[in-house]
Amino acid sequence: MPIKLEIGDVVELKKQHPCGSKSFEILRTGADFRIKCLGCEKQIWLPRPELERRIRKITNNEANKS
Repeated sequence: MPIKLEIGDVVELKKQHPCGSKSFEILRTGADFRIKCLGCEKQIWLPRPELERRIRKITNNEANKS
């Protein structure tokens, strides 16, 4: 069963980005995800299975859900 991820959620991945940050914001969901590094703001496209495998922690962004 897929993990419930929404636009605006912040995820911490197992491996860090080359800039040193492990936190990424989800910008687009679907079969492919677009995530943005919160350290250098680079955007990355990842297929859903690969992103779900890399996630260590999910922080839901409650400010965007009101």
